[in-house]
Amino acid sequence: MIYQEILQQGRQEGRQEGRQKGEAHLVLRQLSRRLGQLTLELHSQIQALSVAQLEELGEALLDFSTRQDLMDWLQAH
Repeated sequence: MIYQEILQQGRQEGRQEGRQKGEAHLVLRQLSRRLGQLTLELHSQIQALSVAQLEELGEALLDFSTRQDLMDWLQAH
């Protein structure tokens, strides 16, 4: 019984991690298209965001016109 619970928890964590990576990849592609190539530091900061933060950033980036807009958003969140 305990083994099944551990296995189920591992599967859920794996799905969550996969979703986070997918969301981060999509947001990074959208940001690169909107703002041009991003620095490795910005890439790292974005990849470290939670799924909820990535979803919020995905909406906010529609209003960005400069990299400074992105940096300000990251600093605020």
